[in-house]
Amino acid sequence: MRKFQIPKNPPTTNKSVRFPNDVIEQVEDAIRGTNCTFSNFVVEATRVALESLEEEGSDT
Repeated sequence: MRKFQIPKNPPTTNKSVRFPNDVIEQVEDAIRGTNCTFSNFVVEATRVALESLEEEGSDT
């Protein structure tokens, strides 16, 4: 699995998602002082999770 990196701003489509307040706070803490938006952080985390699932699927 590749290492998580805080991403830059790619072209996007708007999608509404609800997050628990504690998760929002943790993400905001992680990106504070960086050039990363909440959305970009979540997209990158989702990409890493999808790659992990793909790797797990190829092991079976």
